[in-house]
Amino acid sequence: MRALLVQAGERLLVDCRQTALARLLTEGGAGAWQPAGHVSVKAEGMLTPTLTTGGARATPPAAAAPAGGVHAVRPAAAAPADVHVDVHIEVEPSHAPFDVRGFTPLTRGGHARGGAVVLANACGSGFDLRLTATDDRLRVQARWRPPRRERLAAVLLRSRFHLLARAVLLQYPALWWAGCHGRVPVHAGAMTAGDSVPLLAGPGGTGRSTLLLRAVAAGEHACSDNLSVTDGQDVYGLVEPVRVEGGGGRRMAHGRSECPLPGRVDSLRPDRLVILSRMPGGRPRTRPLDPAQAARVLITGTYLAGELRRYWAFAAALALGTGRGPAHPPIGPAALDLAQRLPAVELLLGDRPDDGLAALYGTRTRAEARP
Repeated sequence: MRALLVQAGERLLVDCRQTALARLLTEGGAGAWQPAGHVSVKAEGMLTPTLTTGGARATPPAAAAPAGGVHAVRPAAAAPADVHVDVHIEVEPSHAPFDVRGFTPLTRGGHARGGAVVLANACGSGFDLRLTATDDRLRVQARWRPPRRERLAAVLLRSRFHLLARAVLLQYPALWWAGCHGRVPVHAGAMTAGDSVPLLAGPGGTGRSTLLLRAVAAGEHACSDNLSVTDGQDVYGLVEPVRVEGGGGRRMAHGRSECPLPGRVDSLRPDRLVILSRMPGGRPRTRPLDPAQAARVLITGTYLAGELRRYWAFAAALALGTGRGPAHPPIGPAALDLAQRLPAVELLLGDRPDDGLAALYGTRTRAEARP
C-alpha cells in the first residue's frame, strides 16, 4: 500500500507493505484514498504522483475548489503539478525497538531527542512510533511490537484493535500536525443543506450519522460524520468510516457496522452552528441557543468523545518532546469563537432523526428543492 489521504487538512502519504494491516488502513480511509503510484519523496516534502491512464502516465493536479465554501481534492489526469506531503507514515517490517540511547525520558514509554519522540506501545495500540517533526513535515515510523496483553487484545477484541490502529497511524498524527498549524479538534461535522452549511454537534447517539447519511444520499456533501478540526473559519474533516446499524461493512461495537461516507469533501465553511439533541416523540423542531451554551456543548462533547480519549496524552507527549504546537489544544477559545460568530440553534430530533433536515431552519435539501 502506497497512497495519499487528505486528513484534517493535512496530506498524508502512507507506506505499508503488510497485507492485513494495509487492508485495515484502506478501510479506515473510507474511499478517500488517492493513488500515489510512482510517487517519490523529493526535497522539502514535495511529491510528484502519477496515474496510469490508458497505458500512458499522467500527473494529477490539485483540483480547484468548488464554489460555496466547499474545498475538495480529487485526482485527475491532466497537467503536471507537485503535491506537498505534510505527514509521511511508514509502517516498517522490523519488530526491533527504536534506539532511544541519548534520549530524554518524557513519560512511561516515551522518550525525546532533537525534535524526535519515541512512544512505545502508543496509546495501547501495540505499535511503537518514532515521530520526527521538521519545519515542513511530520515523519512517522511505526513498528508492530505489542506486549502480551495488546497481542491478545488484538485477537480477542478485534474492533478495539481496528480502531486503535487507525487512530495512531491515520488520525492522531494528522490531528497533532494540524494543531501545529492552528487547527483544533472538535466533535462535530459540517454538511451542506441546500444553500446552507450547518456545523452539527451534540452527544453520541442523537442521530447525527443518520441525519447526515440521509442528506448525502439526497445529493448533499459532508466533510466528516464525527470528528473535525477547525481554524475558526473552515472545518476540515477527519476521514473515517461511518458506523451505523446496517452499514454493511466491518462489524463494530454496539451492533453497528461501517460504511463509507458518500459525497465527502475535504473541508467546508459553516454558516451556522446546530446542536443536536433527542426528544422522544413529536416532530423535530428548532429553538435559538445562547452562544455560551452552544460553546459549552461543543467543548464538553469534544472531551467526551471516545475517539479522542487517548489523543490528549499523545498530543501532550509530542508537544513536550518536540517543542512544537500548543501544550494543550485551545478548544475552548475556538468553540466560543464559532458560537459567537455563527447563529446557534438547538435541533430537537424526534423518533426519526432523518426528518430533522426539514426542520433545520426551514431549509430544504437539494433533492427536496428539485421540482
